[in-house]
Amino acid sequence: MSTRTRIEPFWGAILIFLGAILFSTKAIMVKLAYEYEVEATVLLTLRMLFSVPFYLIIGLTAKQTTGLSRIKGRDYLLIAVVGLLGHYIASLADFIGLQYVTASIERLVLYVYPTIVLLMSWIFLKKKISRIQWLALVIAYIGIAVVLGGDVSVEDQSDLWMGVFWVFMAALFYSAYLVGSGELVVKFGTRRFTAFSMLSAAIGVFIHSFIQIGGQWPDLHPAVYGYGLLMAVVATVIPSFMIQEGIRRVGANSAGIIGSIGPVSTIILAYIFLGERMTEIQILGTAIVMGGILLITLNKNK
Repeated sequence: MSTRTRIEPFWGAILIFLGAILFSTKAIMVKLAYEYEVEATVLLTLRMLFSVPFYLIIGLTAKQTTGLSRIKGRDYLLIAVVGLLGHYIASLADFIGLQYVTASIERLVLYVYPTIVLLMSWIFLKKKISRIQWLALVIAYIGIAVVLGGDVSVEDQSDLWMGVFWVFMAALFYSAYLVGSGELVVKFGTRRFTAFSMLSAAIGVFIHSFIQIGGQWPDLHPAVYGYGLLMAVVATVIPSFMIQEGIRRVGANSAGIIGSIGPVSTIILAYIFLGERMTEIQILGTAIVMGGILLITLNKNK
């Protein structure tokens, strides 16, 4: 085995680790932008505006992995649907949820999506769930109950549950996106699939924004544009390619384990940039959730 072959998994792990941390900065940027009283739809629109040029170039230049004859008009319709679910509806629900809960709680609730994917695959794709996976599901949701039962830094408990509801809906729609994308990724290739689904979502966001705003763009603080650009480039485009390359080097299952750093990095970043605090009971709950998620991932890897 050559030195290059031996070192590839190492660099793949580094790429996934850093990519997961960059992805986790999105919640921090959203919370910082909300200090300037910007609406969720406007903020999501900015993120899409700055992301679209990158994904447009990717979609037009990425190589086709299969023959065009295998791709039907129905496939383009499906990629539009899953794109709207995963990058428009899920993102919007997540942005709305962040108006009510801390970045730490948002990331923790959002990260239960592997458990939802497992349940959706069981219900719709008839894939069996092992006893270990059922145990992991129970552990993960016990952990969430522990976290939410702790001393959360939200003044109004109704705001807490409103935020949790919206973030959980984001996790639900993102899970539907993942479950529905399997065959499409094989046909289009990872890069083209990601680009086309993101562009479909962008169209949905722009239409939503036009209807809500009425064609009149609000007067925003320059910092909001800065956060929108950072969300697009630092928390979306760059980490998506880092993780994609990392998966190529180490495999999807190992990538899932390494990517578990996401919620932890959000907690640390929220402490540094937002002054958020988590009590001992919430840290315990977070550890329980992460244990459940890792159990699912390791079982799948096995």
